[in-house]
Amino acid sequence: MIIVCPLSAVQSLVQEHKVGHVVSLLAPGTEHPSIANLARHLRLSFHDIIAEMEGFVTPATSDSQKLITFFEQWDKANPLLIHCWAGISRSTAAAFTAMCMLKPRSDEEELAWQLRRLSPSASPNRLIVSHADALLDRGGRMIAAVDAIGRGAEAAEGVPFTFLP
Repeated sequence: MIIVCPLSAVQSLVQEHKVGHVVSLLAPGTEHPSIANLARHLRLSFHDIIAEMEGFVTPATSDSQKLITFFEQWDKANPLLIHCWAGISRSTAAAFTAMCMLKPRSDEEELAWQLRRLSPSASPNRLIVSHADALLDRGGRMIAAVDAIGRGAEAAEGVPFTFLP
């Protein structure tokens, strides 16, 4: 099972679901949660932006490669939790990447609409998705799928959701 949530829900969901792997996607300077008894914890630090901006750290191709490697190495024995600050953009981009990897024969747009049904506020970060699309050799289909579902419903914080690989 994969769980997607905002930072505020991490500790309770880790305990409730006996999470073994965590992906934290937070801005530089934001403290990553300290979580006991994890098999692995990937901590990535960049801002939730989709283009270079002075004074901000842009998600890089290497960040998406680290996500992909982390997902490839997940043994699926325990749930995996993905979070960002609000659970709306960076974490849903990572979740969409995982969905595409775990269901390689599925249509990317169908997966994006599944993501939207799971999280009405999901607005996957286009730059993270674009990097993953290239790394997974999806020929632009992942970014086209995210464009097709458009921006999610306005929300200050996303509601946690789960899906099965």
